[in-house]
Amino acid sequence: MENLILIVHVVVSLAVIGLVLIQHGKGADAGAAFGGGNSGSVFGVQGSSNFLTRATSISVTLFFCTSISLAFIASSKHEALSTLESVINENTQEVTDKNSVSQDIPN
Repeated sequence: MENLILIVHVVVSLAVIGLVLIQHGKGADAGAAFGGGNSGSVFGVQGSSNFLTRATSISVTLFFCTSISLAFIASSKHEALSTLESVINENTQEVTDKNSVSQDIPN
């Protein structure tokens, strides 16, 4: 399950990067007002911005969901003890190792 979420996370992150790079900035609209715009594009004048904005928002939402789920999986895997409990466990392990009697009994 973790591998599937990780694969989706990587694909969605690459999609977000690509979608952000494809979009026009706010300053690009000023250039289009002076005749620099191309009205013969595939989506029309405003169609591409709406489509790209929606696709980016969906991709970012998926990215955050996969990020949260990966963080939850990682935290549930490594349920750490407090520092004091881990030191106590290490000390009790050392004491039991020192007190153990060898089981070498000759026949």
